Amino acid sequence: MSTWRTPIRAQATTENQPVTTLELFFDLVFVFALTQITALMAHDLTWTGALRGVLLIGLLWWSWIGFSWICNVVKADEGSVRGVILLAMAALFVIALAIPEAFEDLPGGLPGPVVIALAYFAFRALHLVLFWLIADGDPVLRRTLIRFAPSMLAGTTLLLVASQFDGTTQTLLWGLALAADYGGTYLVDSRGWRFNSATHFAERHGLIVIIALGESIVAIGVGVTDLPISWPIIAASILGLAVSAALWWIYFDAATRYGEHALAAEPAETRPGLARDAYTFLHFPMVAGIVILALGLKKVLEYVGDTDHHTLSDPLKGVGHYALFAGVILYLLGHVGFKWRTIHQLGITRLIAAAVGVIALFATTPLPALAQLAVLTALLGILVGYESVHYAREREALKHGPHGPPA
Repeated sequence: MSTWRTPIRAQATTENQPVTTLELFFDLVFVFALTQITALMAHDLTWTGALRGVLLIGLLWWSWIGFSWICNVVKADEGSVRGVILLAMAALFVIALAIPEAFEDLPGGLPGPVVIALAYFAFRALHLVLFWLIADGDPVLRRTLIRFAPSMLAGTTLLLVASQFDGTTQTLLWGLALAADYGGTYLVDSRGWRFNSATHFAERHGLIVIIALGESIVAIGVGVTDLPISWPIIAASILGLAVSAALWWIYFDAATRYGEHALAAEPAETRPGLARDAYTFLHFPMVAGIVILALGLKKVLEYVGDTDHHTLSDPLKGVGHYALFAGVILYLLGHVGFKWRTIHQLGITRLIAAAVGVIALFATTPLPALAQLAVLTALLGILVGYESVHYAREREALKHGPHGPPA
């Protein structure tokens, strides 16, 4: 395909555009940032700490999302685009480095909250400017970017204002910043955006789910880094891995396929709206749910492995216990919304599993931490087993049928 006629050198994507290695390289910073967030929440295991962790996930997700849209329009590893992406990667890396000081500045050095606010502004400015240059000769896209800019400026300005406060005021301002950014994007007419490749967009989001699942596995290992290996640690680790494997199956056995088929079949005019709703917004609870689960898994491993501070009969309490179940519940609800938006079907089995998860959350309160994890593993195992058998024919047609997902 010929080079895009813009003020910068860029090459348009095709319908079958694969994810580039530069995009995967960009995601490595996202991996590090998620690890930082999990560690921050584990360090401040309070409801305020958990809320702040979710706000940070929201900030990172919105950062990542912006370039997922750009790289669906132009190739990430061609022309001038790759240079801008590398600059944005540097800004995101600064944000990740400063996450431990996102809300409470440490003595000495630069003010952490200000560093995050300025780095986030730089990141978003690079995204907006690159999109503007790419949109040369496309007045509809440029009008859309003009409508989009105020929400971006409001969000970044509020983050900078928040850096001058602490405590509840700071947390509320962070919430307002993300609400402005997310809400403003949703209110912009989606028909003004450009969308070239269903294949690329579905693969891109599938890979970020894999990255988040990787964080859940890392959390298992990090939870027992300084502890001697034992049978309880092995048992909890295998159960935690089984939970992560079940979440992988729930997404990649069918969801990624019918999502891509739905995007490809959507008329060009409304395809950006479907991509925005099903992927930009409804993948957020999936990714956030996995990171919250990672916190719960990390605490379970600490409980079963740290014999100096816990016994095997100790139940996981408070935020750690809620994170273990709430992460999975949020993930399942994200899937329910995704299925409804893409193929207009209600995911009954996953909705029921989420409801049972709520019951299990409260019913397992007195159980030892290892037993709590075993209950969660059993719940997901039953869900996966039932769907594997009950929907076997539909899944086979979805994977290998010539016409995509069944009616």
